[in-house]
Amino acid sequence: MPVLNRAAEMQDEVAAWRRHLHENPELLFDVHHTAAFVAEKLKAFGCDVVETGIGKTGVVGLIKGSLGEGPVIGMRADMDALPILEDTGKAWASKNPGKAHSCGHDGHTAMLLGAAQYLCETRRFAGSVAVIFQPAEEGGGGGLAMVEDGMMEKYSIKEVYGMHNSPGLALGDFSLRKGGLMAAADSFDIVIKGKGSHAAQPHVSVDPVLTSAYVIIALQSIASREIDPLKSVVVSVTTTHGGDAYNVIPMEVKLTGTVRTLDPEVRDFTAKRLVEVAQGTAMAHGAVAEVHYHRGYPVTVNHPAQTDFAASVAAQVVGNTRVETNAAPKMGAEDFSYMLEARPGAFIFLGVGDTANLHHPAYDFNDEAIPYGISYWVTLAETALAA
Repeated sequence: MPVLNRAAEMQDEVAAWRRHLHENPELLFDVHHTAAFVAEKLKAFGCDVVETGIGKTGVVGLIKGSLGEGPVIGMRADMDALPILEDTGKAWASKNPGKAHSCGHDGHTAMLLGAAQYLCETRRFAGSVAVIFQPAEEGGGGGLAMVEDGMMEKYSIKEVYGMHNSPGLALGDFSLRKGGLMAAADSFDIVIKGKGSHAAQPHVSVDPVLTSAYVIIALQSIASREIDPLKSVVVSVTTTHGGDAYNVIPMEVKLTGTVRTLDPEVRDFTAKRLVEVAQGTAMAHGAVAEVHYHRGYPVTVNHPAQTDFAASVAAQVVGNTRVETNAAPKMGAEDFSYMLEARPGAFIFLGVGDTANLHHPAYDFNDEAIPYGISYWVTLAETALAA
């Protein structure tokens, strides 16, 4: 089954929806306009159930097939934008200064809406499809909020699938892998407390600035000397704050940063060692380190059987040669990971060609990718739920 004729015919209409959403970006859980737009469309398509307010502002539409009883599969898109000042120059650029769809969630939402319209028109499947529109992917954990709201149980979702656009990947190509596809994203705050003094008398101080430099260097030994080099970990100190004057050694220095891992055991080990290394290094210099470690999104882990299935669906749409099944993992994070912890499923990347990178002010979703995304979703539903 190649790109569907109906999906190609829908491109202009779905692109118009996408551009409307692009003009009206909203952040985190505050996606009231977007959620209302989605719910209105789902009701107009004839979804059997449309429920709002799941995970605060999420929307779920249930589409029942015409071929009898069967399981329920979930297909998810994220709705929120980023706190970025857009610089695309497009006629449909953001009307909300400081907010922009610079990660393509407008495209994700529009493509899943297109698939919902198609599936409501045809219903050539057994069982049901739950189309899931999630708020707050960009740091708010909206995926977790929907799971904790009982979405999986309420709709008896057996498997769940997600998709993200990928700049730099050829238009219409797909990529995915089994296991860890995207990293866990943790963060940390370290306060190094010393003893201040006049800068001309460092010998009477316990210098937290010097100590912080040693801590920053020592933290890099976790990746370079304590983790198997065939396993991925990133420890990045991203801010340092301390002191206000040229001639004063301050009392304390604050460090913040991020940790990215692709393996739960590596994640646990790194969290433990970061605290130990920071505190031990500070102690060696006569200072004290207070460390606060914050766990963020978990690793996005694709389940083996569902990954094989998703790859076979993509191959039906574009052919085997355009589906990379052993893609390199990405150290970015994705809160679809929470849904994959709750149910088996797979996350896949859809190529949008040569565009600006994600989270860049010049990024705009490539509407030429729309037929590929709709075709993938429809093919997945009709294949998974074949009578």
